[in-house]
Amino acid sequence: MEIIDIPKIVLHIHLDGSLDLDLAYKWLKEDGYNYTYSEALEKLRVDKDCRSLNQYLEKFDLPCKLLNSYERLKEAIKSLFLKLEKEGVVYAEVRFAPIKHVNDKLNVDEAVEAVLDGMNEVLENGKMDGGIILCCMRDASIEDNLKTVSLAKKYLARGVVGIDLAGAEALYETKNFQYIFAKAKEENIPFTIHAGEADGISSIESALEFGTRRLGHGIRAIEDNNMIERLKKENVLLEVCVTSNYQTEAVKGIHPIEELYKKGVKISINTDNDTVSSIDIISEYKYIHDNTNLKIEDLIKCNYDSIDFIFKEKSKNKLKQIYK
Repeated sequence: MEIIDIPKIVLHIHLDGSLDLDLAYKWLKEDGYNYTYSEALEKLRVDKDCRSLNQYLEKFDLPCKLLNSYERLKEAIKSLFLKLEKEGVVYAEVRFAPIKHVNDKLNVDEAVEAVLDGMNEVLENGKMDGGIILCCMRDASIEDNLKTVSLAKKYLARGVVGIDLAGAEALYETKNFQYIFAKAKEENIPFTIHAGEADGISSIESALEFGTRRLGHGIRAIEDNNMIERLKKENVLLEVCVTSNYQTEAVKGIHPIEELYKKGVKISINTDNDTVSSIDIISEYKYIHDNTNLKIEDLIKCNYDSIDFIFKEKSKNKLKQIYK
């Protein structure tokens, strides 16, 4: 089997970080930005001088400004799901922060409805499946984050599948966000947490104490053998994004994906942000295949193992049949 033929499950991808370049350029023109196409690329993609997660996150400012209407959010998510479908993705959970798109013409409910309407139009063709994860933000107010949790509860039956905590991990410690996940557990909302990317073991420990079974990145677990054993014992999945980890310098040198996998930690392979990182899921698989000792069958196993961790419970059995 070739990489293109692997039925892929993507659990960690951001909508605003994966904005179609042609759509972005069109909207830049409509909004009065006089960038050339190459200048637009520079604004939307990280370059080789990126040295941190905080610097990487600066590339989200412009997409969030462009995704400022129901129509644009709907078109952006449709474009992303159609692209993933062409890349052999059979299930995807795409995440975004509704509060980042609020303006005088768009409220948080309309932002969520736009994304759900766009996704559901694509899923109707039956070629792939998926859902939307709503991101709470580390730099947001308690009120806004609890509003995001309430939104997730409201739209769980329409395509929202869970929540996340995203943002500048090292600046806003994970331990301070227990209130989000206590409320999520109270409302039976599934969740994942960005942890173990820009911050270390203590961030992962806090996320695990909150009850997560999925970690966004989590690759800093490699620094502590006891943590590796804990991840295995508690059956926790790492949503690994190799290229992004290098760009944010969460990883320098050999990426730990192979060592974590071979030590028995469950791994999901993801891109994080296709546009910001200038990649897609095919190129990410090729990079891992060409730069580690992981074989095609290992990549397939990562996908199969990921099924147990998807938030859309009713889709698990059907997805498992694909790998029989």
